[in-house]
Amino acid sequence: MSEESVMGGKCCLLTTGELMPGDVIATDPDGPWLVVVRTAPATETKTRLQLRPLTGGPDLERVLPRYERQVVRTSRQDPAALPQPVRHDAERRRRVVITGLGAVSPLGGDVPQLWQGLLDGRCGVSVVSGPKFDGLPVRLAARAAIEPAELFPKPVARRMNRSTQFAVLAAREAWRDAGLDVSGTVSSGLRPSRTGVSIGTIIGGAPVLVESRLTLNERGPRAVSPYTTPMIVPSASAARISTDLDIRGEARTVVSACASGTEAIGQAIDAIRAGRVDLVVAGGTEAVITPEILAAFAALRAVSKRNDQPADASRPFDARRDGFVLGEGAGVLVLEEEEHARARGARVYCEAAGWGLSADAFHMAAPEPQGRGVEAALRAALADAGATPADVAHINAHATATVEGDRTEARALSRLFGRHIRDIPVTANKGALGHLQGGAGGVEAIATVLTLRDGLIPPTVGCDDPEEGLGLDVVRSTPRPLPPCGDIVLSNSFGFGGHNAVLAFRRM
Repeated sequence: MSEESVMGGKCCLLTTGELMPGDVIATDPDGPWLVVVRTAPATETKTRLQLRPLTGGPDLERVLPRYERQVVRTSRQDPAALPQPVRHDAERRRRVVITGLGAVSPLGGDVPQLWQGLLDGRCGVSVVSGPKFDGLPVRLAARAAIEPAELFPKPVARRMNRSTQFAVLAAREAWRDAGLDVSGTVSSGLRPSRTGVSIGTIIGGAPVLVESRLTLNERGPRAVSPYTTPMIVPSASAARISTDLDIRGEARTVVSACASGTEAIGQAIDAIRAGRVDLVVAGGTEAVITPEILAAFAALRAVSKRNDQPADASRPFDARRDGFVLGEGAGVLVLEEEEHARARGARVYCEAAGWGLSADAFHMAAPEPQGRGVEAALRAALADAGATPADVAHINAHATATVEGDRTEARALSRLFGRHIRDIPVTANKGALGHLQGGAGGVEAIATVLTLRDGLIPPTVGCDDPEEGLGLDVVRSTPRPLPPCGDIVLSNSFGFGGHNAVLAFRRM
């Protein structure tokens, strides 16, 4: 066995996924040694570790870092003794597919408007006005294209915060798109106890608390709404969707900064694979365009201050980027066990093939500069999907348009994919949408799924002059066809505090 054959990826893989003690995951007929390459074949790193003969039963969990994807080659003198392929439940576990999409965004009140706006390269950023925003150093935001309260009866709207209104509207669209009856689970032929909800958000209805404080100060305690408490909890959106659609299985709320929506979808994948539910309504929502939040982000120097150039303010990967633009909205998907979906005749968009999580453990707001945590989440998502870097056809980047955040993501991608990153088209939706915070992961996952459906990658609005040295092939100006090679597309979300989450979708 030569180093060239190993680095060329010619080993015979017998498994993918997380290694467990004693696992043998690939074979090589040329010798009795276990040889480990600590990165996937597509990378340029050539770190190799030779261990003792297999007869000693090496403890792989002790020798190999569990968070890294491994390519392992091994053999024994007797070829008949070679192990048979094993996949750590990848072949036995329930396959999860996407059957419905729903969104409220700065580009429109539904998915078709969102998708067409992204393909057209439209920008949903504008200047916010009114006495509340006067005097703020930042007056830019990407407001939702609709006023959600107008789409509910007034008594119903008064019992939901703005974020929950977005979430319910997106969930209803996704539910209908999945071919289900908006009356709920029973009318749709579903078992309520086998159906779940998983919604990510950062602060939920916290703006309601601010409004209640103003009401208390100006009009006294009797004027404070009795619905304040149930409206401010982050779980309000998941609870309301559960009630709206008669969903009685899991009702999960995920709060992990800007990775919340993506992690909520990942948690839904796990719930279906584990057999706890058959179908989950999952995604993210947020409504935080308030003077208090804008002032706080301005103090943090995280947002763009191009108040006189709203259409040019959000510039992912661009050399002149100066921060993100706050947005609002919701993105919700219906995830379903494949056999369950096929049995009811549902249209399938793609497979929700896997996901990965990691933590930077570095800083309360800044990303770890080298992107090690980001890389770990990317590797975990690929391993969970039973894929390698060579399988990736496209990446929907987190790319908020902060200087260091975009650089960190680019470094992580370059380290994982090596020189091949230049062959993978990358797009970033936040140039068009702003940063939807907890809602970003859901909306961007929808864009990634539609890229698979239509074979088109939307352009990155605002990236007129990519920063030199990032080394990425950023899709700009016009949509680009999805490359025919590779069946995996990735959607990235990274949040304050070092929360990193990545989704892997596979074309079918």
